[in-house]
Amino acid sequence: MILAGLLSSGVSIAPAVAFDFFGLFGKGDEAPPPSADALPYALEFTVVGNDKNIIQILKDASTLESLKGDAPPDAESLVRRAEADLPRLTDALWGAGYYNARVVVAVAGIPLSLQTFRPDAAMRTAGSYRSRAQVPVQVMVDPGSQFTLRNVDVLDARTGRPFSPEELPPRLIRVKPGEPARAADVLAAQAQIVDHFRAQSRPFAKVTRQDPVVIHPQHVMDVGLTVDPGPRAGIGEITVRGAENVDPAVVRSFIYTDPGDPYSPATLTSMRKSILNVEALSSVRIREGETLDAYGNLPLFVDITERPPRVIGASVQYSTTDGPALRAYWAHRNLFGGAERLRFEGNIFYLTENGGRLNDDDAEDFSWDDLGGRFRASFLKPALWGSRNDFLAEALVERDRTEGYTSRLFNGTAGIRHRFSNTFSIQGGIEYEKGQASDILGQIDYTLVGLPLSVTYDSTDDTLNPTRGMKLLASVTPYPDFLGSTVPITVAKGTASTYWPLDEEARYVLAGRLGLGSIVGAELDEIPANRRFFAGGGGSVRGFGYRTLSPTFLGEPIGGRSLLEASVEARIKITDTIGIVPFVDAGTAFESSYPDFDESIRVSAGLGLRYYTAIGPIRLDVAMPVRREQGDDRGIAVYVGIGQAF
Repeated sequence: MILAGLLSSGVSIAPAVAFDFFGLFGKGDEAPPPSADALPYALEFTVVGNDKNIIQILKDASTLESLKGDAPPDAESLVRRAEADLPRLTDALWGAGYYNARVVVAVAGIPLSLQTFRPDAAMRTAGSYRSRAQVPVQVMVDPGSQFTLRNVDVLDARTGRPFSPEELPPRLIRVKPGEPARAADVLAAQAQIVDHFRAQSRPFAKVTRQDPVVIHPQHVMDVGLTVDPGPRAGIGEITVRGAENVDPAVVRSFIYTDPGDPYSPATLTSMRKSILNVEALSSVRIREGETLDAYGNLPLFVDITERPPRVIGASVQYSTTDGPALRAYWAHRNLFGGAERLRFEGNIFYLTENGGRLNDDDAEDFSWDDLGGRFRASFLKPALWGSRNDFLAEALVERDRTEGYTSRLFNGTAGIRHRFSNTFSIQGGIEYEKGQASDILGQIDYTLVGLPLSVTYDSTDDTLNPTRGMKLLASVTPYPDFLGSTVPITVAKGTASTYWPLDEEARYVLAGRLGLGSIVGAELDEIPANRRFFAGGGGSVRGFGYRTLSPTFLGEPIGGRSLLEASVEARIKITDTIGIVPFVDAGTAFESSYPDFDESIRVSAGLGLRYYTAIGPIRLDVAMPVRREQGDDRGIAVYVGIGQAF
């Protein structure tokens, strides 16, 4: 054994003498070939017992490893690099619980250790390799036994005694006697204890003393932690800073905490998330005051950064069932200085008779009738007069083309949204729509004037990649004839989705979605085709054509007066950036005003691939029907987009 040979030759390897819990090191590239301008080296790690976990710990901590692709210019630089690794590697082994570890770094066969250092000999020998070979560098480690925890005591700084189980539940002390004495675990336990007291409205909770005692002969460690919970506090005055072009009153309207409310880190997290709903802002940082005010409350300082006011963008989308689509938009996010948003968006999409698939025949038989498009203009004025009320207005011009119908329409809406909290809001307003829809049942020219009312609840943690929480959207819109509607109907819709993480890191998430819809007040053939319910497509039942699942007439989908959709996904992260998503979708539309199951529920299954980026996951889904029926496309459907399917 190399390490034993070095020991027998008189080289002393000292027990670890440093303790550093922290370190962040990357992995390097392969060493370059020999050169006259540099001194590359070949690095090898040798560990007694060949424990691969220990080898990885050493590689993660080693600058020799992380910088091996950047060869030092001379022998002195190489030896200094090896010298710097000795305490760093020792720290890493201590952090893993190996407190009797011995480390030697041999440069060109010359051993270097913390207590026996021979830089001159190592430099002379290493220098002889210039231009002819890589310098051999060996990291040799005898880790010894991994120490275990013997006693773990957490004391109250106010009394010098242990906390009662009511004050600090034992389950929160994550390190226990008999477990490996890893520094990272001890630090995590400290953070958990402090977080517990901070969640109890104690913002100044801290560990005031750490007493780790390592007993080398017994290979054990005793840990004593002294914790000061600090006083209980409420939320104090909230000061908004950094608002140069955005009215601070708008920012304050998105803060749902009042002075005197109990302090908690969760409250601050929710506050930051709600403020980021102001589209004119790019970042929010909440700083806590250093002392309590005269009322025992903690002042908060909200530091905001504004976005550039104008934004322009475009995207291309394609699925084998929905066809290709182009989208472009322009927006101003702070039109008058009150975070008003004005947005213009245009979409063009192409759908062929075969459900969206393009082939050679499509190129020859292209028809303008297969093109659809929409132009939308929207305006948002948040925080009317500093309140939690927002004004929203939208105008839409659309020509839609599906397998079942063609429609043309103009739609305009205006409403007021009241935000009760960061998760719950209601909205009411007025809607006007004039259009024409034609399908196999005939053509309907119509006017609709309605009073939409909706409720939104969203406790999810991320818009594009939710991993926990619940989302609910329910709406009802009556279109009475006394307001001028030519088709007096009432439309109700509801969508609920929920997300269950199966582990703390949310690498395994179960997601479910349920959608319902109902139209009452008119017979099916009296309702414009574009107002009827259909299922199928990328946002519905994947694997089927866009809006093709519904009652049929002469083989053509005609839509229904009710809708039922459901989806289940298992979102599995294989690495930090790659994930797979097996899923099952089901649903259809029904002729009656409620799901009576006269139509068969269509089911599809598929597998998705996710590439996780800073802006959200890039999604690739492949789906196909579980049981095909006459008229179904015989291929598979492919969907590409950004964000999860729901």
